[in-house]
Amino acid sequence: MLAFLFATVAFSMDAMLPALPQIAAELTPTDVNRAQLVLTSFMAGMGIGTLFAGPISDALGRKRAMAIGITIYLVFSIVAMFAGTLDALLLARFAQGLGAASPRIVGTALVRDLYAGREMARITSFIMMVFMIVPAMAPLIGQGFIHVLGWRGVFIGFFLFGSLGWLWLGLRQEETLAPQDRRPLRLRSLWEGTREVLSDRQVVLSTITMTLGFAQMFALLSSAQQLFGETYGQGERFPLWFAVMALLAATGTLVNSRLVMRVGMRRIARTAYLLQIFASAAFLLALWGGLPPLLRFPVFFLWSVGIFTMAGLTFGNLNALAMQRMGHIAGLTASVVAALSTLGAVLIAAPVGLAYDGTAMPVAVAALVCSALAWVIMGLMRG
Repeated sequence: MLAFLFATVAFSMDAMLPALPQIAAELTPTDVNRAQLVLTSFMAGMGIGTLFAGPISDALGRKRAMAIGITIYLVFSIVAMFAGTLDALLLARFAQGLGAASPRIVGTALVRDLYAGREMARITSFIMMVFMIVPAMAPLIGQGFIHVLGWRGVFIGFFLFGSLGWLWLGLRQEETLAPQDRRPLRLRSLWEGTREVLSDRQVVLSTITMTLGFAQMFALLSSAQQLFGETYGQGERFPLWFAVMALLAATGTLVNSRLVMRVGMRRIARTAYLLQIFASAAFLLALWGGLPPLLRFPVFFLWSVGIFTMAGLTFGNLNALAMQRMGHIAGLTASVVAALSTLGAVLIAAPVGLAYDGTAMPVAVAALVCSALAWVIMGLMRG
């Protein structure tokens, strides 16, 4: 169920994808690309929310901090459902993201309370596997609500999803941060803790690498509905293709959980980025050179699976590397790392999504550049 709470973020993104055409037609018919901002505004809110979720959990405990965040998420799911303009919807989605930051960040700190190093990476891999399987069904679930209630109905799904997490948290999850280990919310202690986090070379390099990994995944998600529907003519089957893609990509987390104790976190992650460099370069060459019509969608689909598989092979390891020496300030560290990586990724992904030109070229270029930079930066890590 902890993995279920982690999946709140992915579910809140992926279940929205089938709604984007209706949102564009109703709220922004003159500039349909602006509908993508429904996704990036959520991620921006989550990026801001991560700054507060960790320190609050260090002060109040993991359970209480998570409950506050989920409550905010539930309230603004209802607000978003009644939004009358795109701007109002974007504000509600931003606030939803603020709340969704809590289960993601506090959940990471909770795992760090119990595990460290490669063991944390192994546990996180299992969580990430569920994290990816749940969103595999998200577009199908979202399409079901949309079919019955229109695009606003998807927010009922978010409310129900969040309510299940809130109920489980209250009934089953035990507190992992003892009262004597809590840190009061004082400006000086927050500043000193943040300075300690940002002065650690491994934390900084892991965070920059995660930013580049998230950026290419968010860029693909932002354009996914248009790419599947407009570019490759698979709009009606998009939820099914997305489910297959996410399920195939979930094998990356399973492979990582099996190998990480023997091979190591850094080596696995760096190898994944190297493979993505070759895959994106080959995909770009195929786009430039032209492919037979029968091969265009299969090649794009396999490349997309690779993007999400890379996430399963890298994010758990990078989080564990960042948190490895920061157990005494786990909540604050999780906040700083997630805030910087999420906001940085949004700044990269938003213009890539808005640059959609009817082809996969902008996303493929972004993936190649981000993977190359990530591979170089991981080479600077010690050990």
